Amino acid sequence: MPLAVFALALAAFCIGTTEFIISGILLSVSTDLAVTVPTAGLLVTGYAAGVAVGGPLLGLLLTRVPLKPAILGVMVIFALGQLLCAFAPTYQLLLGARLVSACGHGVFFGVASVAVSHLVPPARRGAALSLFVGGITVANILGLPGGTAIGNMFGWRVAFVCIAALALLSVVAVAFALPGRVKGEGEADAPLALQARQLLDQEVWLSYLIIAIIMVGQLAFGTFQVAILTNVTAIDLRTTVPLFLLIGGAGAVLGIWLGGKGADWSAGKTILIVIAGQIACFAVLLVAVHNPVTMAIMLFVSSLFGFGFSTPIQVRILHGARAAPRLAATLVSTAYNVGIAAGAFLGAVLLNAGIDYALLPAAGIVSSALAGVVAIVSLQLSRRTSTTLSPIA
Repeated sequence: MPLAVFALALAAFCIGTTEFIISGILLSVSTDLAVTVPTAGLLVTGYAAGVAVGGPLLGLLLTRVPLKPAILGVMVIFALGQLLCAFAPTYQLLLGARLVSACGHGVFFGVASVAVSHLVPPARRGAALSLFVGGITVANILGLPGGTAIGNMFGWRVAFVCIAALALLSVVAVAFALPGRVKGEGEADAPLALQARQLLDQEVWLSYLIIAIIMVGQLAFGTFQVAILTNVTAIDLRTTVPLFLLIGGAGAVLGIWLGGKGADWSAGKTILIVIAGQIACFAVLLVAVHNPVTMAIMLFVSSLFGFGFSTPIQVRILHGARAAPRLAATLVSTAYNVGIAAGAFLGAVLLNAGIDYALLPAAGIVSSALAGVVAIVSLQLSRRTSTTLSPIA
């Protein structure tokens, strides 16, 4: 595997850590900035909204910029955003600083995934993308629990300083490892009208819809998982919560690896298997949250299915938008973050309405079931199109 893929995975690790670090330091931020836990959870919503809106807008401005300088530029923006987060004196300024970071996030995954897909032969694309997305997985197995532990020990602001330092390190790594001109990147320079038409392919836009729907349930639960662990599972915030997050991260590592293997086997079938697994996991979590042992097991299994989803759905989108890979990949982040924003917001609304923390997994059952219906419809449409285009024997 090219060294550049590992460098880009390091950058993905930084970005994945900062998006979800709020769930690990939620209680500390809430106390320090004198806001409620649901209000602090809206920092996830704000960040995701920034990715969803700012990412595509900045991506359009960078359409003609070569991949390497585009990646380096957005990573510098991201690193500066982390420093602003670390020194934000109020909740409102912290939210604004996360919006700055979010703009760099959205574009990064668009341009970097295109770069990764061109660094390897087509037969290894699924494996390369799973390694790249694995940076987010490692963010869950090390970044989230590590950032939570740092925040608990030294204060939540120090966690953002550490992320900023790692982001600058990734800028150096990408500068040295990524070629100045990635082979085949000219494919991303198709006329904008052609790129827009590619996005109208049902294989593309229905995949975006699947992503957004499925993330609503995952984030309604995931944003408040630390609060669930302390208030419902009744484990210690400082000593045991980081361990449980580490267990969940281990499941994510296995999930992203299996998802990459599944994408190279059959992206469509893998998507259906993963969604079915997610429905089952959320159903079991309704009971498992009350016991530390079962909760630890289900954090592992639910993370496995949650992260097994990302590579096959991205491979399917890039296949359906072959003439618009950069724009299509940027909108993958938009789709994810529309769902993330809605999910974190939904979780906050449910909690403010008096819903118990233990019932939040129910949102995942509903959203995953809806995503499964859309996935089945999309795959059936693809089969019909394939049959229509095939020559009659």
